[in-house]
Amino acid sequence: MQEKKHHLELEVQFADPRLEGEIGEGDLRRWVELSLLGPAELTIRFVDAEEGQALNREYRGKDYATNVLTFAYNEGEELGDEEPVQADIVLCTDVLRREADEQKKTVEEHVAHLVVHGVLHAQGFDHEHDEEAEEMEQLERDIMEALGYPDPYSD
Repeated sequence: MQEKKHHLELEVQFADPRLEGEIGEGDLRRWVELSLLGPAELTIRFVDAEEGQALNREYRGKDYATNVLTFAYNEGEELGDEEPVQADIVLCTDVLRREADEQKKTVEEHVAHLVVHGVLHAQGFDHEHDEEAEEMEQLERDIMEALGYPDPYSD
């Protein structure tokens, strides 16, 4: 997979500062850029379990904190070549740290995968049906390999 550059406006927010020194903005930018199919205006926000649970409850009706939430603001719209995808990607530090430990991955590796996953969601990819899930997971595998990380779905 060849690295491609699309116009990207990226804001990073550490509402939960625990990963601020561990995950760099340069890494986040690189992970996002390799996941983009076109221009984008994105915010990546790291939150604690309390904020993650509140967002998941309010917007998805699920009363627990989840690892990543993607709020795609122009989902389903026909975007021109120069119109950016606009989305917020929210990562829950507590959940992603626990999952990284359970999956015997580094926090960096797991955050990279969740960022790739969230950026693909922002661009309209989904995993609600088997065929969609297979396509999205293969894209994730390809991007993670290009970034130098192992297959996020291998045991």
